[in-house]
Amino acid sequence: MNRNALFGQIPFFWPDLNDEEYALYDCLAMSEDAVRQVREATRDVDAIFRKTNRLLRTLPDDTLRLLGYPEASLPFLRDKALPQETIIGRYDWIVKDGTIKLMEFNADTPTFIKELFDVNGYVTTEFGLDDPNAASTDELKTELRKAVIAAWQRLDRDGTPKIVFTAHDDNIEDKWTTRFLQETLDLPSEFIPLDQLLVDTDGVFTPSGEKVDVLYRQTYPIEHLVDDQASNGDLIGIRLLDLNAAKHVSILNPLSAFLMQSKGVQALIWELYEANTYFDEAERFIIETYFLPTYLEAEPFIGQSAYVQKPAFGREGDSVILYDQAGVPFHKETLQTYADETAVYQQFVELPTRLTNTVNGPLETHYMVGCFCLNGQPSALGVRAGSMITNNQSYYLAIGTTKENNL
Repeated sequence: MNRNALFGQIPFFWPDLNDEEYALYDCLAMSEDAVRQVREATRDVDAIFRKTNRLLRTLPDDTLRLLGYPEASLPFLRDKALPQETIIGRYDWIVKDGTIKLMEFNADTPTFIKELFDVNGYVTTEFGLDDPNAASTDELKTELRKAVIAAWQRLDRDGTPKIVFTAHDDNIEDKWTTRFLQETLDLPSEFIPLDQLLVDTDGVFTPSGEKVDVLYRQTYPIEHLVDDQASNGDLIGIRLLDLNAAKHVSILNPLSAFLMQSKGVQALIWELYEANTYFDEAERFIIETYFLPTYLEAEPFIGQSAYVQKPAFGREGDSVILYDQAGVPFHKETLQTYADETAVYQQFVELPTRLTNTVNGPLETHYMVGCFCLNGQPSALGVRAGSMITNNQSYYLAIGTTKENNL
């Protein structure tokens, strides 16, 4: 089977993005033991983030501002609407030389879902490998159901909930990621593009006038939502958050997921680790093992090690800059959308490389391993392969398992 035949059999998938190759006709072989270790790291680190979230809800606004949260989001950040801190999060890992180090946590609106929970199995079958994500779709279905039920119960209403999944209709990745979640939930629901929802003073409504009870916005970031305005200047994003706070609607992921989204949280975790406070010895061991030193300023790295500057709420490598230990930049992403926003500074560890099969022939790529975490439980994993900084031009690379140890 060739690339077109392989990906052509998969419904509602985008093997190419913007007329460029995205899904690779290739598969990274990892040992079952290596997969287990990545999932153990994901489980352990997620417990650290969930404990930190409890602390974040007690902090004053001035501290949250230092961590990069948008001013307009501050009144909503302490809302613990659901038992779950986040439903679907993704941890991005550097896996090399027998170590596993955390790059960042996409707690609120991670994509890469359709690829890892669905497409991965097609690719591993093609290459004669086992699919490490074979059970992951059932895990996702379970957690989606639990989340929707919790979101509905929070509203304390009778009857049957109106469940709506929403995304930008003109973004194929966002749209079909969201539609995949809708299909996986397997409960009566509707997909409605963002621009067709009516956000009124007493609720969110469909174009036909039905009141929405549960709104799933998997690809709609809160840091963008708070700035959304209608054509008449109405702050509809803030209104939506007000409606959620007043229990006119339940939003998924919940706001507690956004509270973990700032990369400033990693700086806070590292500061608490260095101060030997808040975390017990077992938790400190997890931080020491998996976290990279991360700060809100570059000074600790000058003369010591190379480091990365990342925006607290950046995405897809946008505005990332790499510096040597003298503080001189040696690699800078072209897009600098978030250049003026709060940044964190993290010790630089170069991603591992592999010779990857592309439509234009073999290509040396850097790669990172992403592992989803569903309400505290590690799940599907896969690879983004590309340049030294993972960005929106990076490829999707499937993972298959073997018996050999190759961490």
